[in-house]
Amino acid sequence: MKRSKQETVQNGVKEAPKEMVTKLPRKYVQPEFVISIVQTIYYSVLTLLLTIASVNVPILIWFCVCKCDGSYQKVVEFFLEKSLVHGMAEIWHTVHITSTFSVLVVTGYCIWSMLIMTVIPGKFYNGPVTPAGHTPIYKDNGFHCFVLTMVAFCLLQFGLKQYSLSVSMIYDQYDEILGTLTVFSFVFCVYLFIKGRYCPSVGDHGSTGSFFFDFFWGTELYPRVCGIDVKVFTNCRFGMTVWALVVTSFTVKSYELHGFVDSMFVSFILYMLYFIKFFWWESGYMCTIDIVLDRAGYYICWGCMVYVPGLYGSVSLYLVGHPIHLGPLVSTAMVVSGITLLLINYWADWQKQHVRATNGKGLIWGKKADIIHAVYQLETGQPRTSLLLVSGFWGISRHFHYIPEIILAMLWTIPVHNKIMPYTYFIWLLILFVHRTYRDDAKCSKKYGKYWRQYTERVPYRIIPYVF
Repeated sequence: MKRSKQETVQNGVKEAPKEMVTKLPRKYVQPEFVISIVQTIYYSVLTLLLTIASVNVPILIWFCVCKCDGSYQKVVEFFLEKSLVHGMAEIWHTVHITSTFSVLVVTGYCIWSMLIMTVIPGKFYNGPVTPAGHTPIYKDNGFHCFVLTMVAFCLLQFGLKQYSLSVSMIYDQYDEILGTLTVFSFVFCVYLFIKGRYCPSVGDHGSTGSFFFDFFWGTELYPRVCGIDVKVFTNCRFGMTVWALVVTSFTVKSYELHGFVDSMFVSFILYMLYFIKFFWWESGYMCTIDIVLDRAGYYICWGCMVYVPGLYGSVSLYLVGHPIHLGPLVSTAMVVSGITLLLINYWADWQKQHVRATNGKGLIWGKKADIIHAVYQLETGQPRTSLLLVSGFWGISRHFHYIPEIILAMLWTIPVHNKIMPYTYFIWLLILFVHRTYRDDAKCSKKYGKYWRQYTERVPYRIIPYVF
């Protein structure tokens, strides 16, 4: 049968040649095109908006507390009068960004923290193996670094007093410090982005193809600079430690203005106990989602270096200008409750670490640990096994340890009972933890597959039993 250039005949049916078929107009939009649009919105537009919005939050918190008497209503009225853009521009205009004092404070502390985390000895231990097969190595000196820093801060206060100065200067010029931290941390995140793209430390790195998402999320999982682990520095030596220093400075300022105020000291004691527990347990923190999943980008690094001091310390910032007296009975009850919650939180974390350390052979609540041996594969194809604990607190809910931490955050906020602004951190913590449970489920479901489904069937609740 003959075939012409214009058509072919097959089983008596004329067919157009392939060249003509490819030129025919398509009736429907290709799904790939729709997916591309969605990905562009998610990876670029959304992350850009989140970056622009979040970079203003810490300074907005300061403005609300120090310029609007801690009233969100006054903040809203301010923006209604000025407009959002002009209002934020006016707020930033009043902030002395990169003042001499703030630059010296930020630079000096960075040098101090990097020095002690390098010099102070500690036992080396391994973190969880990454999907690419890399095993991060850490030095367990977080608690000693924290104690030394707090002692040095107290000595600094004693020395400054000889010249009629005080560490409460941090409160007086907190807007300058937040502004400097914002600029410094942003530049640091740009450096991390470039480093991850062109000079990564280990194999766990990559790019999504979107500049904004890569900057926001990060390009490296475990970057190191001059031998210093970036996440240990930003999350622990900077974020958590600066939070403690800021709270201490605010407490000193409150004492200088009002004398002894029990609500401030109750809040301060609960904060300090929380920090002590955190740094004592720092090796356990290195196994959490912040470290093993989140890359070192704007989200985690800028968040720890600016968002944590700016938002998490807002309760103490508010109490400086709003002294509240609780009375000895209420104060004692709150401190005792806080200690109890911290012990429960530590107990829950210890159970998981104990099972890992004994390879599942340890006892939980006097009984042999009930575990699921979850087998999975690294990206290299190498098989690995994880232990999913179903005993103790981890048999009650998948994130039971969040419960005492949430209640504790409520406790150090309860002294402020007449306005919503100081509860911003508590509300944020609730949102963060709920969101984190979904992220953790997605990560573990992808990693462990059927074993994670078995675990969720046996432990169906995420945080609160019979509720969520």
